[in-house]
Amino acid sequence: MANVIKMFTDGGARNNPGPAAIGVWIETLNKKYGEYIGEATNNVAEYAALIFGLKKLKALLGKNKTKQYEVECYLDSELVVKQLNHEYKLKEEYIQKNFIEIWNLMLDFGGVKFYHIPREKNKIADALVNEALDDFAKQEKLF
Repeated sequence: MANVIKMFTDGGARNNPGPAAIGVWIETLNKKYGEYIGEATNNVAEYAALIFGLKKLKALLGKNKTKQYEVECYLDSELVVKQLNHEYKLKEEYIQKNFIEIWNLMLDFGGVKFYHIPREKNKIADALVNEALDDFAKQEKLF
């Protein structure tokens, strides 16, 4: 059986679209990342967080070892989870591109699963998003 890694991701935009950031908490490895990503929508930020997290895992584990791991991805975006689990159609071109990128990243792992969780269960990733947005807002005021 493969080793299981739990990863929580979140993305958010203020004013949607507006300044956006991602938050990734790889619980199993106790790694946390928050990053400002520029102007975007909430959906773009949600996908960006997941892509960032999968790429980061690949880098942390090493390309040769990723097949030994199953990744459980926990998101509070029901829309993104349903799109990734083939329950909703992908109408927008940017979502199709993100889906393809995630699909290709999934091939590197032993398995990747997507789970929708309530926002209250995604507090750490959510806090990382808000921290990155707050830091960006402070920097903007300096100029």
